[in-house]
Amino acid sequence: MDTIKECFNTILLGREKDSRLAARQVRKLLYSSRGEQDKYRDIKNIVNGASEEYAKISEDWRQENFVMAVSVIYFLHDREGQPDFLFPWLFDLLQHENGYIRQAAVRMLEHEIGPLTVHIRCPGHKPGYFGKLMPEQADNILHSLFLYLHNLSSALWQTKYKRYKYIDSLPTGSYKSVQMILAELEESCGRGYLDRLVKQRHHN
Repeated sequence: MDTIKECFNTILLGREKDSRLAARQVRKLLYSSRGEQDKYRDIKNIVNGASEEYAKISEDWRQENFVMAVSVIYFLHDREGQPDFLFPWLFDLLQHENGYIRQAAVRMLEHEIGPLTVHIRCPGHKPGYFGKLMPEQADNILHSLFLYLHNLSSALWQTKYKRYKYIDSLPTGSYKSVQMILAELEESCGRGYLDRLVKQRHHN
């Protein structure tokens, strides 16, 4: 397996051991200098079609290998103007029973929070300075992300969580994964920003 594209073919079609090895090979190839031009084109195609490919996978172990491998290359997608294009898929992954898959989904969602909050953290820069998104577009995506995660958190809530003071001490599961992303949102946006955003949308 000398290319990322070959690795993903093995992940999707190979036997369990080969699929697992291919998933781990992706990271090595990502940071090698082999096939630079083709590599980045293949990465964009793989990430853009990730949710559709995942939907075809029936084996639990193959799902894990695929999601873990996608999470390694996810940051190189070419959808800066539409960073929420895979959010519905990632929201589903947050509720997966496999902890490795949930962790991968958390990493991918957290990756998008940085670019989405640049206008909040660096207000001195002109709109669009860090990418194709205007502040108003970023605000809309952040609002949708916050509301979905808040609603999902409410749906996943169990009384036993009352005894845990810190997110790190929560039992592993979807509720903890959602809380980790909400905490990252609050850290990047500020509590006041999130409160204002919600109030603003309620008045519209």
